Amino acid sequence: MSTKLEKIDLNFDDTIVAIATANGIGSISIVRVSGAKALEIAQKISQKTKIIPRYATLSYLYNINNELIDEALILYFKAPNSFTGEDIVEFQCHGGIAISNLVLDTALAHGARMAMAGEFSKRAFLNNKMDLSKAEAISKIIEARSSDAVKLLARQLKGELKDFVEDIREDLLFMLAYTEVTIDYAEEDLPTDIFSKIEEKIAKIEEKLQNTLEASQRREGMIEGFKVAIIGKPNVGKSSLLNKLLNYDRAIISDIAGTTRDTIEESVRVGTHIIKIVDTAGIREDTSDVIEQIGIEKSIKAISEADIIVALFDNSKTLDSEDKKILELLSSTESKNIIKVLNKCDLENRFEKSILGDFIELSTKDNINPLLRNIENILDENTSSDELTLVSKRQILSVKNSLENINLAKNPLYSGELEFFAHHITEALHEISNITRPYENDEMLDVMFGEFCLGK
Repeated sequence: MSTKLEKIDLNFDDTIVAIATANGIGSISIVRVSGAKALEIAQKISQKTKIIPRYATLSYLYNINNELIDEALILYFKAPNSFTGEDIVEFQCHGGIAISNLVLDTALAHGARMAMAGEFSKRAFLNNKMDLSKAEAISKIIEARSSDAVKLLARQLKGELKDFVEDIREDLLFMLAYTEVTIDYAEEDLPTDIFSKIEEKIAKIEEKLQNTLEASQRREGMIEGFKVAIIGKPNVGKSSLLNKLLNYDRAIISDIAGTTRDTIEESVRVGTHIIKIVDTAGIREDTSDVIEQIGIEKSIKAISEADIIVALFDNSKTLDSEDKKILELLSSTESKNIIKVLNKCDLENRFEKSILGDFIELSTKDNINPLLRNIENILDENTSSDELTLVSKRQILSVKNSLENINLAKNPLYSGELEFFAHHITEALHEISNITRPYENDEMLDVMFGEFCLGK
């Protein structure tokens, strides 16, 4: 499966404008203009003949009819020393929808056009002011819902992922250059240790990509929130637990089996983490209700998608076939964090505790802190590592595809089929490069004629 980037077509002659702050009432609203006419437009709106770059200039702002609309700070960033690499002017006006729209409309009247979604970042990428990994980190950090996610994304903004990709690109380029040299310049004297160097580089790349992929899959919920599924048979206390976690009555509680017929999803903070709590329909073996059966199917799906599974059992009831069904589901679930909870421990014990192994005893009517601490410990383990983490499915797919091609390249290397080896290494290069910037064939030629001193 290919993830190669398509050529981006953009008219750089246009000067674009947009409101950079969120809609609503606030103390400050920022209107940003980028392009060749940005300074000219700012001078017309402010009626100033000189605006000094990188200085805050307090100025009155006027519309196209020369009517005063606001008093604001103007910041001018001269190309190429700006976010987009073009001239940028920011109007920091008073907050409010009406004022910022007046400034926007005035910029449009003076020749700017409305920016498309993400166009400022797109221009920054095309002007080599950022790579795709940084652009993606900027997008994700705006949406981040936990301090752990912010810290992770800040590392990507600093260039951690870019450095990781560049190291792998450098090794892959070395391999590709060696192959082309061997095929096209066999008469040249080549270093005798190249084959062993390539073997070492392949092993190193495989280990780095595999470790990064595994770490990223473990922490996939960091950006949008880890998903915690509450499962159990009907009337075991799942909805009561959800309400206790949220500290309000979100789910209907009833002694009637099958009251919860669909999954209920809510977000809650545990320590420094934002988690998505999924209250599922009670799982039982026999039900004639079609709607309830659909809810049970959704519950089973929620288990497969969850990062953590909280399985509830009823301390006041004897072990039955529905409890065994839950235990079977848990045993068939691979690589999941499972917390078994024996609920209703304020009532007389009738449940066979030994069958659960490790579990937590509590009553959702009273204190659920032991469960919260357990969840927090699991999340801390998944977010405390210094391992590099990919932050999007696109990045994960690129690493998977690159790793697959590197594995496919090994047999042709050992059998001397260098054309096939070169093909898979080239594909791996394209895939890993999609994370930051597309691979160009000239890069391989630079290595080929530089590293091996050919074509003098």
